Amino acid sequence: MVNKQTILNSDLLSLTFAALADPIRRDILARLAKGEAAVGELVMPHNISAPAISRHLKVLEKAGLIERRIDAQWRRCKMKPEALQAASNWITFYRDFWQGRFNALDEFLEQTSGEQQTGGENKNPDTVKVEDQNHDNSS
Repeated sequence: MVNKQTILNSDLLSLTFAALADPIRRDILARLAKGEAAVGELVMPHNISAPAISRHLKVLEKAGLIERRIDAQWRRCKMKPEALQAASNWITFYRDFWQGRFNALDEFLEQTSGEQQTGGENKNPDTVKVEDQNHDNSS
């Protein structure tokens, strides 16, 4: 179990990914992506108590993913999609990084595969050294 002090000292990106790690919280965000909702509406599709939903909402709020407010007797929630931008930027950076690495690996494998097919000399079999042509003709 993570202690509270660790969570308090965590950066927003860590809080975001921790919040998104739970399927119920992801489901809540999916519902809120359609528009604002009362807390009672968020309880209905799940087989958990209102206090459990409240704990999930606190995690989402702490991560900056939702905003909660009281409207008369209703407790309402809405998604803050801009809070996902840091996570999106992080994912994009590493996706681009790994894509570049995979592209370099593909290129390397193509080069080494071509060298193996031509005896390690040249990956293009149409390019023959002059020495090789002379050697073939003298036999």
